[in-house]
Amino acid sequence: MPQRMRPAHIALAVAVTAVWGVNFVVIEVGLDHFPPLLFSALRFGLSAVPAIFFVKRPKVAWKWVIAFGLTLGAVKYGLLHTGMRWGMPAGLSSLVLQIQAVFTTVFAAMFLRERPGGRRIAGLAIALGGIVVAAVAHGGGGPVGAFVLIIAAAAAWGVANVITRKASPPHLLSWMVWISAVPVLPLLALSLIFEGPRADLDALAAIDLSGFGAIAYAAGVSTLFGFGAWGYLMSRYDASSVAPYSLLVPFFGMSSAWVFLGEAVTVPSVIAAVLVVGGIAVSASGRAAAKKAAQPALAASR
Repeated sequence: MPQRMRPAHIALAVAVTAVWGVNFVVIEVGLDHFPPLLFSALRFGLSAVPAIFFVKRPKVAWKWVIAFGLTLGAVKYGLLHTGMRWGMPAGLSSLVLQIQAVFTTVFAAMFLRERPGGRRIAGLAIALGGIVVAAVAHGGGGPVGAFVLIIAAAAAWGVANVITRKASPPHLLSWMVWISAVPVLPLLALSLIFEGPRADLDALAAIDLSGFGAIAYAAGVSTLFGFGAWGYLMSRYDASSVAPYSLLVPFFGMSSAWVFLGEAVTVPSVIAAVLVVGGIAVSASGRAAAKKAAQPALAASR
């Protein structure tokens, strides 16, 4: 049976998922100040540069550090921030990203020879149905290209999860600090190419307190505090005790977007959320399934 968590640690787990959910609102604020690729670079730069001098490099081969850093940092977050800049709502983005569980299962079967059981497949099919509902609802009110970019970001997250399984980093915080350093220069180069030096310089010259606060929250609170606290919980309890709390991220993402950004909570979005979260919960139910689901949950929607 999963270990019973202490009330203080349950509160910490909920606080982390709240931080990760609210981060989607913070991203919207950041994208009001910076081009998406530049914002991604600044976010990871602030996460890694101060901390990398105090945190030892994880005992993992460099190829995995580089592969994960590029896949998660440059590809996933580049696509996520660009999709949100193109018009994908923050709350819906926090939900749609959870389809990474489907991509992770497919890629793990292809490359790691993991064979999901019937319950896991059924749960992921339910979650996929929720994404279809979200896609149909969004199709009438937003750019289809933005929705596709978020799906692509979820696919990149699935690839990153498989890389993490192969790497098996022993310490989550040091892993996140060092992989955060990898995408900074590639993202800056991509920003200069696609967003232009003028746009980048104008954004940096016009930075104000809210713009800096968005970067600081995404880097310090969502990444360093979030993953540090999550890693602490994972070190004390079974994965099956901690991982299910990551299902609260879409709840906090959608509710905070409603409160702070005025995003409407429609009937289709509620149905989609119930299907996605419920399907992933079914997929992860049981001790064995939860252990396999733990690693994807570690990177939940920062």
